[in-house]
Amino acid sequence: MDIIVEKLVKTYGLQRAVDDISFKVNTGEVLGFLGPNGAGKTTTMKAITTFLIPDSGSIYLGNYSVSSNPEDVKQSIGYLPENNPLYEDMPVIDYLKFVGKLQGISELNINDSLLSVIETCGLEAEKHKKISELSKGYKQRVGLAQALIHNPEVLILDEPTTGLDPNQIAEIRDLIRKIGKEKTVILSSHILAEVEATCDRIMIINNGKIVADGTTNELRKQAQGNDIVKVRVEGTDVNTVYDSLKEIENVVMVDILDADKQRFLIDSEAGSGIAKSVFDLCVKKKWVLTELVPVETKLEDIFKELTTE
Repeated sequence: MDIIVEKLVKTYGLQRAVDDISFKVNTGEVLGFLGPNGAGKTTTMKAITTFLIPDSGSIYLGNYSVSSNPEDVKQSIGYLPENNPLYEDMPVIDYLKFVGKLQGISELNINDSLLSVIETCGLEAEKHKKISELSKGYKQRVGLAQALIHNPEVLILDEPTTGLDPNQIAEIRDLIRKIGKEKTVILSSHILAEVEATCDRIMIINNGKIVADGTTNELRKQAQGNDIVKVRVEGTDVNTVYDSLKEIENVVMVDILDADKQRFLIDSEAGSGIAKSVFDLCVKKKWVLTELVPVETKLEDIFKELTTE
C-alpha cells in the first residue's frame, strides 16, 4: 500500500512544525525518516496515523484518505510510537490478545494472529511472562508485535531502538528488515548507521521541510564535491612522491597522512579520474602502489551539512 503525502502543513502557535511537505512511499519500501529534534518527524508520522489533524494538505494510504476515511486508515496501519505503550502488569500473550480484539480481530482468528506475531517477533519463550519482567529489547519486540497483530499493510515506527544496547539494536534491525519485505515501512531514527543498514531510502527533514530524499548512494553523490582518495606509495622517498602527486592535473590538495608509511590524501576536482592518474604516475615512475581507496562522504557528514544552520 502506497503512502502519499501532499502539501502537508501543521503549525503549533507561531512555529510551523511541518512546512508544506510532499512525498511518496511505495509499497514494500522501507523509508528512513531522519532529522534533528523538533524537525517535524514525529508530527508527520502522527498525521499519517490520524493521531493529529494537520492544518492543511492531504494524506492517502492506497485509496484511503486520512481525513475522509480515518477508520480504514487505522485498520491499515501498525504504529509503534517513541514511548512504547505497554500495559506492563499483563502477560505478553494476554496483552497481544487484548490489542488484537481492539483491532477487531474475531475470536475465530485471534489465536492464529497471536501465533503469527509471536513467531515473527521471537517471543515464544517470553509469551507467558509479565511485560514488566522483560528486558528493554523484548519490550520493543512486544511493541512491534502489537503493531503487527492485525496484519497491517503499513508500519510506522518512531525511534524503535531508543535505549537499546548494540545487540538489541541489531536484533530489532533484523526484525524490521524481515517485516519490510512484505509491508510499507516508515522508520524514524537518530541512529544513522541503523537507517543506512535497514532502509531502502532515506529522507532528511529539517525545520519542517524535506532537505534530502534518496538512497544512501544518491545522497552521497549529491553531497560529494571533489573526488578524494587515500594512497600509499613505496619505491622512493615521501617528499618526491608528495611533489609528484601535487603535479597531477586537477589535483587541488595533497596531504601527508603518515610520512613513515608514505600514505597520502589527495583532493581533486570532481570527475578528474584521479585514481587512474595516480596509477599511471606510479607505473611511469616504477613505484609500488600499495593502497588506492576512494573516500566516500559519510552519512553523518551529509546529515550535519543539511541540518546545521
